[in-house]
Amino acid sequence: MRRREPEGHGPVRFGPSFPADGLPVLPELAARLGAAEHHGEAQPAGGTPALLEAACGYWTRRGLPCTPHRVAVAPGAPPLLLALTAALAGEHGDILAPRPRAAWWGPCARLLGSHLFPVPAPAGSGGIPDPYALLETVRRVRAEGGNPRLLVLSVADDPTAAVAPPELLHETVEAAAAEGLHLISDETWRDTAHDPHDTLLVSPAEMLPGQVTVVADLAGSLLPAGWPAAVARFPDSAAGERTHARVLDVLTALGARLAAPVAAAAQYALDEPEPVTARREAAVRLHARLAAAAHRTVLAGGALAPPPRAGRHLYADLGPLRESLAARGVGDAQELEDFLTARLGLPAPGGHRFGDDLGALRVRLSTASLLGGTDEEREAALTSPDPVELPDTREALLTLRTVLDELRDDSARREPSR
Repeated sequence: MRRREPEGHGPVRFGPSFPADGLPVLPELAARLGAAEHHGEAQPAGGTPALLEAACGYWTRRGLPCTPHRVAVAPGAPPLLLALTAALAGEHGDILAPRPRAAWWGPCARLLGSHLFPVPAPAGSGGIPDPYALLETVRRVRAEGGNPRLLVLSVADDPTAAVAPPELLHETVEAAAAEGLHLISDETWRDTAHDPHDTLLVSPAEMLPGQVTVVADLAGSLLPAGWPAAVARFPDSAAGERTHARVLDVLTALGARLAAPVAAAAQYALDEPEPVTARREAAVRLHARLAAAAHRTVLAGGALAPPPRAGRHLYADLGPLRESLAARGVGDAQELEDFLTARLGLPAPGGHRFGDDLGALRVRLSTASLLGGTDEEREAALTSPDPVELPDTREALLTLRTVLDELRDDSARREPSR
């Protein structure tokens, strides 16, 4: 089991690690990167024509047809979102996002000096804000002199691992359109549904083609987290053309270009050859089983968590164990993060990192943290008939269970006798 020391807690300098897959790099991807290691020339901002063709094919296969001049590539999702926010919200526009939300959305708004207003998401709906709460938030912001322009949402969510029901998504998209908001749909986790045959994932761009820009961090399902690359698909409209041009301006000003070796690996991955799709499917199956085991452990320990339906993470609520935690000096999400990180020896970022209430005792747990051992052992987990019973995984789950059982039993002792 791989452990690490807690990191610093600066408001921008600290951010929870991306939920990586914890697996060795796919050999075919490593070969593409290695073959391009001597290419030191600068890549154009936004991507080469061949890379844009591959990105366009990726979106088209998902029911979002596009042309290469409506696609852009950047070295990771944060600089891409930063460029999009600058292009769509401008200097004085306000941003709305669900609560909780992906950890990297907030810093982009803060760095631009924009205000980000949270909108509650219904239970089990993850990254899609409640449509009525959205309308009320827009009304309130405008009444206070604000200028809401942009809504960022996610149909397959980090941190809650939820997949929003299409009917809720449709209502939210209609509400946003009625208020003249542009939408950015973060679809990083769309290819990681734990039960793809029983999960209907719909993109907002299918519902509102002219007002939605779609982004995806390729670390979600195609590339290692340490090879930053992300793609955006813009609306096929005059407004989409202006946004695309402005995003390229910002990426150029930032010098946000993919390194040639990463671009070569990204192009190969975006074409989705058999080795890439086979690894993705195996990784999704593995992390679905790890997430299910972690979910069972959390519930058995007296805590709460929505059933994980996508991604490589779990969002646990230790509110039912508040009294036991308070006796240990834990009263908010930051203290819970510190407590669990120390007790589990694994990262457990608090919900406040994701825009949740500081007073709520919630944490995101990464399923990759349940893997351990050598590269060969982690590779073998992909084909194991029961990866939950692998030694490192069993130990990590047992540690989690022990910590939660201790808190649960202490809570039971504290309950007044009847």
